[in-house]
Amino acid sequence: MALRGPLAEPGSPEAELLARIDLARLPAHVAVIMDGNGRWAKQRGRPRVEGHRAGVAAVRDTVESAARLGLDHLTLYAFSVENWKRPRAEVWTLMNLLKDYLRRELETLVENDIRFEPIGRWRELDPSVVRALEAAIEATRECRGMRFNIALNYSGRCEVVDACRKIVADWAAGKRIDIDEEALAGSLYTAGQPDVDLLIRTSGEMRVSNFLLWQIAYAEIWVTPVLWPDFRCRHLLEGIREFQARERRFGGVGPSTGEPIDPSSVADA
Repeated sequence: MALRGPLAEPGSPEAELLARIDLARLPAHVAVIMDGNGRWAKQRGRPRVEGHRAGVAAVRDTVESAARLGLDHLTLYAFSVENWKRPRAEVWTLMNLLKDYLRRELETLVENDIRFEPIGRWRELDPSVVRALEAAIEATRECRGMRFNIALNYSGRCEVVDACRKIVADWAAGKRIDIDEEALAGSLYTAGQPDVDLLIRTSGEMRVSNFLLWQIAYAEIWVTPVLWPDFRCRHLLEGIREFQARERRFGGVGPSTGEPIDPSSVADA
């Protein structure tokens, strides 16, 4: 099935926000820390797992809205390495919700040219989850629209460690490239993708939570008090509007000097 309906109905708050967004200056890569499921459930006197169930609707709406808007890359933080500390029943529920999401939404992803890619140590998950993820990767392999990454069993520090291990393994195999920023970036889970331009965090928490530590080096961070299950298209548009309102200098002094900023010089900032 095709993505349902327009991005914004005429006269809606979403339409007003969309009219204020420059579609030629969208962030190349938006990443979202999906936080607040537990608090959402607690506020309603429900078990934590009900917050996770409600959060699936936010995932669906965010992915579809991002694709309609024309974003090139979207990364959602779904399950961290640290999340294994949670009760086993909660982890089990999260994994089953993931499998159910893929089963229900895979056709929509394929028909709308959205390429799905998990990042992290996801191959260490339960074999049934790994099979579902591999099936989704294969089904969307030829898609050329938005790249939809989902971070599973993910840790930013683990990602850097794994990148270093890959470089060492390449050296041992005789592939001795220069070890520089380009080499390290090319060994990350997101190799070949642009760095994050906009990092969104829901629930009002002021942390990056070990997420895409390398890739968010120069990201604009936008924090909303909205809990993840309540996050919808209008909130994504609010974040992008805020992104476009900011002056991005990449270590320079801004356009007031009359000199263009060269992002390749960021490392020297």
